[in-house]
Amino acid sequence: MRTLVIGDIHGGLRGLKQLLELARITNDDTLIFVGDYVDGWSESAQVIQFLIELSKINTCIFIKGNHDVWCEDWLRTGQGDPVWLAHGGLETVESYASVSEDEKKQHLYFFDDMSLYHIDEQKRLFIHAGYTSMHGVEKEYNFRNFYFDRTLWEMAVTMDSRIQKDSELYPNRLKHYSEIYIGHTPTINYYKDQPMNAVNVWNVDTGAAFTGKLSAIDIDSKEVFQSDALTDLYPDELGRNKH
Repeated sequence: MRTLVIGDIHGGLRGLKQLLELARITNDDTLIFVGDYVDGWSESAQVIQFLIELSKINTCIFIKGNHDVWCEDWLRTGQGDPVWLAHGGLETVESYASVSEDEKKQHLYFFDDMSLYHIDEQKRLFIHAGYTSMHGVEKEYNFRNFYFDRTLWEMAVTMDSRIQKDSELYPNRLKHYSEIYIGHTPTINYYKDQPMNAVNVWNVDTGAAFTGKLSAIDIDSKEVFQSDALTDLYPDELGRNKH
């Protein structure tokens, strides 16, 4: 029985299916998704339906990302935020063209039921983006940071790795959790096409929305699984590369 963390999907259903097949997922595996299921490739609505069905046979934990917040708002109000529409939302709207109203309601419930973060028994934190409170996520003053913050990752990736956890120089933000798993900031921004580890933070967003692959990591063995680049799986599309 494994626990795998899966990065930002961004409407790339082909990548998700390929990834789960390569990882040889069984019904005994727990799957933790760090958010941003929609916006980018052409199958956002289909990704949501696939995940709903997957959750019936696997233990799944769905973390909410910023793109999911935008999509949820659109499903609820029928009004799309202009920022969202300009960053992959238009492709998501188009993917819902043949989706029934009953299915949309089911998807809205799915979005509404997502978690802002998850902490397991080993004090591992799973969150889309980050948090700013030095006292941990429970003391975060602005929950929007859970799916928009980049400072947690920027702090970790620029920190001197020689600083020990018992040092006064070690950031209090990182002391509350044994490991932190995030998405949101593509590792391809750092010229890395695999999940990155900095201090105790693991970034599993490997840029599937753009030119990267969709990735999963076994949180115990640290084995990494990856799909093909989404640009190869959707050769006639641009994903978020056009935004």
